[in-house]
Amino acid sequence: MNDVANKVATLMEAMPYLKKYAGKVIVIKYGGNAMINEELKAAVLQDVVMLKLLGMKPVLSHGGGPGINKMLEKLEIPVQFINGLRYTSEDIMRVVEAVLIGQVNSELVGRINAIGGEAVGLSGISANIYKCVQRSEELGFVGDVVEVNAAPVQAMLDAGYIPVVAPVGTDGKGNSFNINGDTAAGKLASALGAEKLMLLTDIEGLCNDIKLRDVISYLNIADVQGLKDQGTIAGGMIPKVDCCVEAVRSGVKSAIILDGRVPHSILIELLSNEGIGTMLVN
Repeated sequence: MNDVANKVATLMEAMPYLKKYAGKVIVIKYGGNAMINEELKAAVLQDVVMLKLLGMKPVLSHGGGPGINKMLEKLEIPVQFINGLRYTSEDIMRVVEAVLIGQVNSELVGRINAIGGEAVGLSGISANIYKCVQRSEELGFVGDVVEVNAAPVQAMLDAGYIPVVAPVGTDGKGNSFNINGDTAAGKLASALGAEKLMLLTDIEGLCNDIKLRDVISYLNIADVQGLKDQGTIAGGMIPKVDCCVEAVRSGVKSAIILDGRVPHSILIELLSNEGIGTMLVN
């Protein structure tokens, strides 16, 4: 009887959030350890399908760095880094497309469909979703997103499907570009007017002190520069926070840096009073 009572209490706790997010677009950037660990992968995809069943409009924007690295190693294609960024040759770009679109995207779509969802796979090349310019000659086929055509993704949402989008862009002239997964998700969330952008990461959230793991639960984007100046926001957290700030400034209601290592972290964040991770708001 206690188990039943606990389940009812959980449902009652979720009720106001279900009302709040009904019919709203939720963009989830899926990457990190949650893509490698099979148990976490299953939990993430179950969460995505559950959001759809509960009346929301989830969009899954994925990465795939580990798979790309593994394939490059298998093909014995050397990797060169310039100022910390991977040079993307034409050969490497072909591998990026094959892995992100041909493997990762297809697998995620198949697994979502297998557990009761109806997913459709897209890439930034589809109908020029991500229009890019080359970042620099020295980095090769690395692109910066300058325009987002959200209409194909919105059409899938309106038709009742779950869009799964790979972060590959195009210049509209037949050239493909590798783009940062967080940036792609943030740009897409802005273009869709999403209620939330959720970035799954391999850390609890933004911390005042990484050694103490004291997570900053709420952060006004106006305070971000000060935290950068004092070194609280540093290293790999900078592009993630910048992505969230840009999304919020562009109309996304809130952006959340979330620990993807916690099973069902998406549902915990969205549908409970507890919440986890760092939420950035304006």
